[in-house]
Amino acid sequence: MAYNGEIHCKMDNTVGSLTELQRSIIIGTILGDGYLRIVSGKKNALLEVNHAFSQKAYVDWKYEMLKAFCKSGPKSRKSNGTRVAYRFNTRQHPEITKLHTAFYGEGKKSIPENLVLDPVMLAVWFMDDGSRCRASDVYLNTQQFAQHDQEVLRASLLKLGIESSLNKDKVYSRIRIKKSSIPILFKSISPYIVPSMTYKIGL
Repeated sequence: MAYNGEIHCKMDNTVGSLTELQRSIIIGTILGDGYLRIVSGKKNALLEVNHAFSQKAYVDWKYEMLKAFCKSGPKSRKSNGTRVAYRFNTRQHPEITKLHTAFYGEGKKSIPENLVLDPVMLAVWFMDDGSRCRASDVYLNTQQFAQHDQEVLRASLLKLGIESSLNKDKVYSRIRIKKSSIPILFKSISPYIVPSMTYKIGL
């Protein structure tokens, strides 16, 4: 089942100013292509969302879900070579600062030992960094993370019943979902996959 514009789940209680749903979307984005930073001279962090322009519909969805914390909507920007990026930033926010402390405590993005995934986090993470090869192989492209961080992620996946291994991709490793767990993964995330990203789960 593809995402239909609404998410009905037990994630509507507020956490500070963020709802649990918004917090899950932000954490899923951090696990994927998102980046948290604190602007020089400021005390709170913001989230940067930056994808290729071809993922405009996906970025627009993220913005709609987080726009209460944004000053302005997504904008396109030409980056290196011919690539056109489509991006937005949130406002600086104390709850995002807490996430910055958890994920950037040592200056570089890393995975907190106490990470607990939920299906929304996992869906956003997969939309950001998931891929399929030859239809039967499914990966989470975690090459940016150290091996210890990847093991923490694997343990978090296992708590959702999803078994995985580390697969060498040239120099770096990434997470490969075991074939027996692919149906579990897709069943968990499919209610939250936005229409423009359903190709990632074969729909």
